[in-house]
Amino acid sequence: MCTYLTERVVIEGSGKGATGWFGADRATVYIDHAVHAPYTHTVNIDVLNPALGPSARVALELTEESALALADAIHRAIGHAPAGLASRNQ
Repeated sequence: MCTYLTERVVIEGSGKGATGWFGADRATVYIDHAVHAPYTHTVNIDVLNPALGPSARVALELTEESALALADAIHRAIGHAPAGLASRNQ
């Protein structure tokens, strides 16, 4: 079932889309019908910069298990690095 609940977050980083690298300034996460993945519903993550148009978007469709594993891996990677290493204030 689609929840129509969307989590939005302002981000600072870059993504690589169809036309190359772009500055990414937001991400959305939501549960919806999959467009390409072979599942009925997926956790969808979009990293984008709307000011640059539709080509400035990276999209993921993940199973619930994969999305949770990705979140755990992000936490572990950051936890293993020196504090502030991936910060913009280097």
